[in-house]
Amino acid sequence: MALIPSEALPYFENMIYLPMIIQILERDREVIETSSFKLKRPYINIVESALKTARTELKETNTYARSNNLKLNKRTKDDTFTEFAFIHGGYEDHRRYLNVRLRNRTEELISVYFAMVEIKE
Repeated sequence: MALIPSEALPYFENMIYLPMIIQILERDREVIETSSFKLKRPYINIVESALKTARTELKETNTYARSNNLKLNKRTKDDTFTEFAFIHGGYEDHRRYLNVRLRNRTEELISVYFAMVEIKE
């Protein structure tokens, strides 16, 4: 029997990636707003739509985590790895993620959120 249920793993991953995605998109929005783009609004709309979706998913993830007693703790970080503790029902599972993998997966997910943006006319 697994100590951390397999159905909880996507929620733990969301707890890792969604805050990073939100932080990056908020920073990008600020850069766009202060940039010399001639027409900023289309870019800002895309970023804001992606942010809205990511925030909604994070809210759903946090609700699931609370109701299922899931906790995520960032343990250690060095130049190569970041270690997280997945906590559920008194059990703690330590997992190490390559920092380059975290960055690449975050970039992939941002692309997914951008692809989900509805074009408004």
